[in-house]
Amino acid sequence: MHTTVSHYLDRFIDKIETRDALTPTERAALTGLPQKLVQTAARARIVEEGERPTHCCTVVEGIVYRSKVAASGRRQIISFHVPGDMVDLHTVLFKVADHTIETVRNTTVVLIPHDAILRTAEDHPALARAFWYDTLLDASIQREALLNNGRRDTRARTAHLFCELAVRLKRVGLVNGASFELPLTQTDLADALGVTPIHTNRVMAKLRAEGLIAFGGRSITIFDWKALVAIGEFDTTYLHLEGPSDLHL
Repeated sequence: MHTTVSHYLDRFIDKIETRDALTPTERAALTGLPQKLVQTAARARIVEEGERPTHCCTVVEGIVYRSKVAASGRRQIISFHVPGDMVDLHTVLFKVADHTIETVRNTTVVLIPHDAILRTAEDHPALARAFWYDTLLDASIQREALLNNGRRDTRARTAHLFCELAVRLKRVGLVNGASFELPLTQTDLADALGVTPIHTNRVMAKLRAEGLIAFGGRSITIFDWKALVAIGEFDTTYLHLEGPSDLHL
């Protein structure tokens, strides 16, 4: 697997610079962090709930998700993470992992030691703010997911999730026209949306029948972006893009 960026943290840096530009010194401090490149298989667990992580995980290629499992054994996918996301920055201060991080397909991640992140934050206040911004952005996405699953019907939930992933993936250059790779199973989608796989299948079939999307195997194509946005009540405010405003298909 080969990365298409010049540095493993380029996409993460691009994301945090939507808030404030970094100086060359600050950028060098980030790229100079000790990093371990790890290539994983599909459905590999990077962090297990209950573990005591010593590193933060940044996605370079592929998609990962965070999940928790109820006592009944039913899984809830809490969030998806795309290249440029530092998935578990909060574990620098939260010493025990309270959820599992797992890959969707073959994935490349970079592991950065907690102590190195703490030293960098102490030495560079602007980077401390950048790390803080990233965790706040993560919390904003979680709030929207709570609203999505708690107060929208399944059709709207599904449309909203596809719109969000399209915008986040386009932002890192991983949308081709109106299509992007999304190798999720019906069970994955169901566990992210809080419904059964059977119900998810029905909703997906309806969206296809309406001519809004095509979903096959490893990718999705959105044919009518405006209609999907309307169905999902999708508004990019919670993504705090603060940069280009044309991130749509």
